[in-house]
Amino acid sequence: MSTQFQARKPWFKAAGAAMLVVSVFALQRVANSTEEATKIAPPAQDERVSATHTATAVFAGGCFWGVQGVFQHVRGVKQVVSGYSGGAANTAHYEVVSEGDTGHAESVQVTYDPAQISYGRLLQVFFSVAHNPTELNYQGPDHGTQYRSAVFPLNAEQRTVANAYIAQLDASHAFHGKIVTRVEDFKGFYPAENYHQNYLTLHPDSGYIAINDLPKIDYLKQMFPDLYRDKAVLVANVSN
Repeated sequence: MSTQFQARKPWFKAAGAAMLVVSVFALQRVANSTEEATKIAPPAQDERVSATHTATAVFAGGCFWGVQGVFQHVRGVKQVVSGYSGGAANTAHYEVVSEGDTGHAESVQVTYDPAQISYGRLLQVFFSVAHNPTELNYQGPDHGTQYRSAVFPLNAEQRTVANAYIAQLDASHAFHGKIVTRVEDFKGFYPAENYHQNYLTLHPDSGYIAINDLPKIDYLKQMFPDLYRDKAVLVANVSN
């Protein structure tokens, strides 16, 4: 495990102890199998073409390691930050969010160029590759409301597009079960600790990443060759 991944619990003073805790945490997240992607149609309703070259979207779909990793390989995306959405600023810390009662979900903030990729196309990747939108309050081995499937629209247009797309996918029976993704009010986005950023890229040999998340990158490449880019766009250090 890379020494860049450091535990933030204040009572761990020694680096060795911190690395041990992180390693145990990573092993606890390993699942026995990964989930497959689902091929779905693009949204019939999408955001209007805009002259701006910077827009933001916030999604939650289980562990943010894999969701961040997927969007970092999407063409037109400028930056992806792992973090927390849905709760208050003072509870936006990993150890607190992990208790499952803060209202936060592990989320990603995607900064993108609308001239290259639309909000609707980001949603298509989100629903088909990044996670399974039919799993209520869990994704694979991770259980709790902090791992729920949610979209946090930043404006009325995003909300309309998200609601219409969910209705479209449910009506077409694109998935075996009903979509449980919540379209929630955006209350703010709070970046996660630095050791969570770029985790998929920095730790490809992690058991959890190898089993649960690296297959998502392969699915993205296979299902969206026009959107896939080989080199991930990484985020610099963030403060929390």
